[in-house]
Amino acid sequence: MLIHAVIVLMGLVALGIPIAAALGWLALSLNFTFSSSPLYLALGDIAWQNSTEFLLVAIPMFVLLGEILLRSGIASKMYEGMVQWLGWLPGGLMHSNIGACSLFAATSGSSVATAATIGTVALPEVNKRKYNERLFLGTLAAGGTLGILIPPSINLILYGLLTDTSVPELYLAGFLPGMLLAGLFMLTVIIACTFKKSWGGTKVEVTWSSRIASLPGLVPPLGIFVVVVGSIYAGLATPTEAASLGVVAAMALAAANKSLTIEMLKGAIEGTMRTTAMIMLIILAAIFLNFILATIGLTQALTQFIISLGLSPFETMLMIIGFLILLGCFMETLSMLLTTAPLLAPIIIQLGYDPVWFGILLMVLLETALITPPIGINLYVVQGIRKSGRLNDVMIGTLPFVLTMFVMIGMLLAFPQIALWLPELVYSR
Repeated sequence: MLIHAVIVLMGLVALGIPIAAALGWLALSLNFTFSSSPLYLALGDIAWQNSTEFLLVAIPMFVLLGEILLRSGIASKMYEGMVQWLGWLPGGLMHSNIGACSLFAATSGSSVATAATIGTVALPEVNKRKYNERLFLGTLAAGGTLGILIPPSINLILYGLLTDTSVPELYLAGFLPGMLLAGLFMLTVIIACTFKKSWGGTKVEVTWSSRIASLPGLVPPLGIFVVVVGSIYAGLATPTEAASLGVVAAMALAAANKSLTIEMLKGAIEGTMRTTAMIMLIILAAIFLNFILATIGLTQALTQFIISLGLSPFETMLMIIGFLILLGCFMETLSMLLTTAPLLAPIIIQLGYDPVWFGILLMVLLETALITPPIGINLYVVQGIRKSGRLNDVMIGTLPFVLTMFVMIGMLLAFPQIALWLPELVYSR
């Protein structure tokens, strides 16, 4: 069953079939091949029950939040503020790219939106300040991945939904690893620009007066983060309600910025509808596939097979990580999350690992998949904004950051408390 599933899925992806259709066809193929019951008749019920899940309403809310911040000019002011505070480091604006991605990730919840927004603002600076273009592009693609990990994160919501794990605990667990990974990215840039000073471009001149003047551009995103995440942990709102509060706060900021117009709202809502429709179609197809996998017994069989290998829990975890890294080279991250989380979560729990910890580890692996060729979505997002040159430049520029993510994976394996300290502190787990 597993061989059949892998061959069919890879074949459909290789043919360029949209991933939602590929997941749906795979589910039907497994049904017709390995089950005598017409399980596809349950598709309507499955689609209705899961599309009305209250937690999923957070997805369009977070997408709309990011759209408003982008179209209202708040993201541009945020980037300019980051230039003033981080531009003095070796690598200059490349640190601003990572810092702005971290801050925007803490409001939008989407890696693609983060890479696209900060990339649009930052790319004109490459030639103007004579940066090493490949490394500069790499900071945008890698920095954009932080949208998956730093709360609030759409992918953490979906992982919690699929594995019945607490979303507030996942949000707490993602905060320290997200900040640490952003710091490791910046350290990577510092090391590269220290050994090759010409890669760092012309020095950014900043003064304390210009830094103070830039603070109004940094405060609004931080305010939205406090509204969204703070309302969850204060017990005032669920993740879905918190996302809605974030949209209200973003609209208030847009109004204060004098950019809240009918035209801006129309563009933001249209962008939200397109993105949400794509995400929801993939989610429903993946949930239908998960139903088929569970019904035909593949989930249970895979769990028993891995346990029967007689490997230690750590060796099994290494095998799972290797599998996910390889899979990430060929599969889009949302589809990868939706198809692997329900399969792997029971195995992880049976091995004695914490599902919250594994959720954070899985997010880092998904981040790696976002910038590994040939399917790394952020590679294409940055190249699409760039509109010139070769995709190969973006791929080469991200390689140091892929290695940095491997370091982060090793740190999570060696020191699980990086992810678990905050949840244990708050919830006395």
